[in-house]
Order: sequence, then C-alpha cells, then structure tokens
Amino acid sequence: MTWLIVLPTNFLIDSLAVYLTLKFVKAEDVRNIYKKTILKVWGFGFLADFIGTILMFIPNLIHFDSNTELSDWWYKNLANAVSYNPFDSIYAVIWVTLSVLVTAFFIYLFNLKVSFRKIDLEESIKKKLALSLAVFTSPYLFYMPTKWFF
Repeated sequence: MTWLIVLPTNFLIDSLAVYLTLKFVKAEDVRNIYKKTILKVWGFGFLADFIGTILMFIPNLIHFDSNTELSDWWYKNLANAVSYNPFDSIYAVIWVTLSVLVTAFFIYLFNLKVSFRKIDLEESIKKKLALSLAVFTSPYLFYMPTKWFF
C-alpha cells in the first residue's frame, strides 16, 4: 500500500528536479529531453535508494557477543539509533549521513553515465543535471525517526 504513495511521489520529485534544472540551465528542447530520460532517472533513483537502504540496515546485521560493552554500545549508538531515531547518537547521525551521501553519489553516477548518456547535451549540462538530481532527490527521509510511527 505504501508503494501507491512512494512511486508517484518519487516520480513527481524526479520530474520536478529534471524539468526545473533543464529550465534553469536553459537547455533546448526541455520536453523531449524530459521524455527521453525521466523513466531512467526514476528507476536509477530507486536503485540508488536501495543501495542506501542496504547501508542503513548494515548495523542491524552486525552482532557482537551478548552482554559485552561493545555489544551494548553498538546496539545503543548504531543498530537501535539508526533504526529508530538517528538523533539519539552522533554515531547514528554520521552513519545516516554517510548513507545519504553514498546514495547521492550513486544518483549522480547512474544519471550521468546511463540516463543522460545518449542525450544531446553538453557534458557540463549533464553534470549539472546529475548533480541537481543527487542534491534534490537524495533520501533525506533516512533521518526521520521511525519511532514516531510506533
């Protein structure tokens, strides 16, 4: 059921980022470029988000011997904090920030190297477009405390 909200919302955000950036850089034939790229942008955005989600989940996969200081620290400062409220620990904020940055990097890379590869634009405009997507469509919701929903 969540996908009925996530899919169109992501499409709208990606569409706005592509369209407005093309307008901002004064690209010619904005409509045609948009049509040729939006589905790739949208799909690769999900792939990048999936990579970031895996990174977010890693602290929960790493376990230490129970009842040790390291195990307690890891659970409190990373595994639990990343999952429920990143702002409970500076380590969780750092972990989430790295996850968002890695996701942004892949959004940039996928779009520059794949989505815009065959589009007739100057390389500098392709880079600006890919960077715009990386900045404006990164998964900042990774910072949202999920404890608000329980």
